[in-house]
Amino acid sequence: MFTILLLCIIYISFISLGLPDSLLGSAWPSMYNLLNVPLHYAGIVSMIISAGTVVSSIFCVRVLRRFGTGLVTMTSVFITAAALIGFSFTQSFLFLCLLAVPLGLGGGAVDSALNNYVALHYKARHMSWLHCFWGIGASLGPFIMSYFLINKDSWNLGYRSIGIIQFCLVIILIISLPLWKKDVRTESSGKNDSISFKHIFSIPGVKQAVAVFFSYCSIEWIAGLWSASFLVTEKGIEPEFAAKWASLHFIGITVGRFISGFITFKLTNRQMIRMGHIIMACGIAVLVAPLNITPLAGLFLIGLGCAPIFPSMLHETPVNFGRENSQAIMGVQMGCAYIGSSVMPPIFGWFASIFSFSIFPFVIGAILIVKIFLVDSLYKKTSG
Repeated sequence: MFTILLLCIIYISFISLGLPDSLLGSAWPSMYNLLNVPLHYAGIVSMIISAGTVVSSIFCVRVLRRFGTGLVTMTSVFITAAALIGFSFTQSFLFLCLLAVPLGLGGGAVDSALNNYVALHYKARHMSWLHCFWGIGASLGPFIMSYFLINKDSWNLGYRSIGIIQFCLVIILIISLPLWKKDVRTESSGKNDSISFKHIFSIPGVKQAVAVFFSYCSIEWIAGLWSASFLVTEKGIEPEFAAKWASLHFIGITVGRFISGFITFKLTNRQMIRMGHIIMACGIAVLVAPLNITPLAGLFLIGLGCAPIFPSMLHETPVNFGRENSQAIMGVQMGCAYIGSSVMPPIFGWFASIFSFSIFPFVIGAILIVKIFLVDSLYKKTSG
């Protein structure tokens, strides 16, 4: 019984991880003028947040060994909640950047630990549904922000409300701490957790795997951060409505991951990844096609295509590289995923400030092509 309760707590934790992830992109068209900075400076804040997650994700093994998964999860959500409350009071871009550091650190270690735990101990459907709960949080974020922009003309209140929700989740996690202490599997998921980076990258397929995670998160977070700006600058949609419609990307991810959990009964992880590539390509085609088709459908399809890819790649980690290497490699994969989400959105923002946001679908399409070749290379290295 306590195993089921623990899984529910993990699901709730992933809602908390998703809530702040989509806030910056939806709020930024209303924030940057008040902060007196250029539009593309959102990439700087995003990069700082992701840099924090890279550090905490890569070094999560040591933290988990010392403090345990339950305490790390609770502390992570608390740090994120405090940072979000800080966001809601700031009127300075510099202070926003300083608060982005704990916001990033709060997510990395717990993300890596919970993903590895589910990959080791639960079937693929639970990994899909786990990330569906992340998508619920990521989809709710823009809707909450849009409500406060439309009704209160305040992005500050949007951030504050999310921070309060996070603090409520902290209370739930504190109550759940005894469940984690009972589950010794969480702390002994692999005997090779402390292997060196040199050894990790000598394992066949690891280089390709981290490149796949980098490219996937580049696509997801370029779309997540800049879709609202794309709708405003290229499609003429008002910022407060663009904030709401940009959530279609995350709604597509959420709905797709819920459905993917059932499809995994019939398809393997690798088949799920191929299916995601095809759907994502269709979404990009909708954005590019010179037809009178709403761009909202394209954003939804890109999210729907993203849906099965990330959880399927995570669930393949013990299969590709062995259970004994799983936690160490999971941390590196998550670290590289966060590097992709931190480096590529600001690079795209810089290019878009030069060439315009019309390049949005073409950049995503180019990265997708590269990713497909990387996945094929990974399969060749880890098969047989």
